[in-house]
Amino acid sequence: MKTPALMKNLSESCSKKFDVFKNIILEKYGEQPGKMLVHTGVLGWILSSLAQVGAVVFNDKISPEQKVFLIPQEIADAAVNILSFYVITNSVKAIASKLVKTGKLTTPDIRNYLKKTGIKIPKKSSDVSPIGKWDFDITKLANFDEIADKFKPFKNGVDVAASMAGSIISCNLVTPILRNEYASRRQKEMLTKMHGNQVKNLEFPKGISMSEYQRRAYAKSSALKV
Repeated sequence: MKTPALMKNLSESCSKKFDVFKNIILEKYGEQPGKMLVHTGVLGWILSSLAQVGAVVFNDKISPEQKVFLIPQEIADAAVNILSFYVITNSVKAIASKLVKTGKLTTPDIRNYLKKTGIKIPKKSSDVSPIGKWDFDITKLANFDEIADKFKPFKNGVDVAASMAGSIISCNLVTPILRNEYASRRQKEMLTKMHGNQVKNLEFPKGISMSEYQRRAYAKSSALKV
């Protein structure tokens, strides 16, 4: 039978594709776990938003009139969730990463390395030193390879911690506030629009002209009996 051979070929093909995918991930995120957290978080928000919108679109219990309001609302919520998560989380990570690269946030081993290279470690605010300056970058030093094995794990750990902190701030503080604010404004706009349509479609009693009034009065008067 050809079934076992077919399954074996399929298994080998899947295995090779997975190896290619794994190598791509390792190459792109192997030394940047913080960046991977940010991107996977964004991907998670995108998938959950698609599921939420799909639940509204394919729900037969929701009337078309309600869907007209709910679908744009869900799409707008998705945009707020995704953008706020990415901007806040990535910004917190970038700031933390910059603090590490400039030597503002460091470890004893890195400080000792900087001393060996002749860079002064500031002990008080009045001390003049490139450490902590925006244009200073430890990774650009000529002998960076001497400390790279200790610097990179420390920076990766800070990136991961900063990404987690940024995601917590975004998901639990900023995003709910922005989403509720937008939803409130959107609801007011829809209610105003619905109220306007109701007034527009309201039928007012039609009046009659003077000639029509006289004609009806004459018809009634001719039917009076004395």
